[in-house]
Amino acid sequence: MVMETEAASKLKTVLLAEDEPGLAMTLSDLLTGEGYDVKPVADGQKALVLASTAAFDVILLDVMLPGMNGFEVCRDLRRRGVGTPILMLTARGEVEDRVKGLNLGADDYLPKPFAIPELLARVQALLRRGSPAKGQRDAKTYQFDGIRVDFRSTTVTKNGKAVDVSAREFQLLCYLVEHRGATVSRRQLLKDVWGYDFAVLTRTVDVHFGLLRQKLEVNPKTPQYFITVRGLGYKFMGEPDR
Repeated sequence: MVMETEAASKLKTVLLAEDEPGLAMTLSDLLTGEGYDVKPVADGQKALVLASTAAFDVILLDVMLPGMNGFEVCRDLRRRGVGTPILMLTARGEVEDRVKGLNLGADDYLPKPFAIPELLARVQALLRRGSPAKGQRDAKTYQFDGIRVDFRSTTVTKNGKAVDVSAREFQLLCYLVEHRGATVSRRQLLKDVWGYDFAVLTRTVDVHFGLLRQKLEVNPKTPQYFITVRGLGYKFMGEPDR
């Protein structure tokens, strides 16, 4: 009995917020079969309360929920300081909706209908979500042109004012700072920042890169720091303050 209790305590916990009964049952059974401890809820308000009061390893959050939609739940969780990785499930495939979810603090999105292996891979990638770049573990801050990145408190300020960045945006920023001046490919970023160890069709890197531009560049349309190298990848050019 003791061994069973210890094993159960090591299960990764998933909050599944999905109001479509058939899909919720399918995903719950699937994730349970993969060794996850799944807590399903069918409306946004319940998801918000549960995610705010109990510890989960990852949250699967449908956008179209009754009570509160997924965007509202995601926004309120981040405002409450809940940092649990969030994967948004959406039947709305428009870029604007994807950007909105990521900007509110979601870590990833997956449009419906989706392939089950990809869902499982994305959940695993979120669970592998790392800390700031390895080379920054001993550094406290990085400053360039009035922008200050604090690796210990995981905060960003611009000209002394706090910049609201999601956990994933901060991870990406740390990685770019670590690789300052080098061109890094989309595939490399998906592997090292998102944890995907396979080829995946997604624009999530482009979206997060664009969000960093919007929040940190003086003029996002003519970026100085976050540069796209056509056909090759991305480059960070923020020189450290002296």
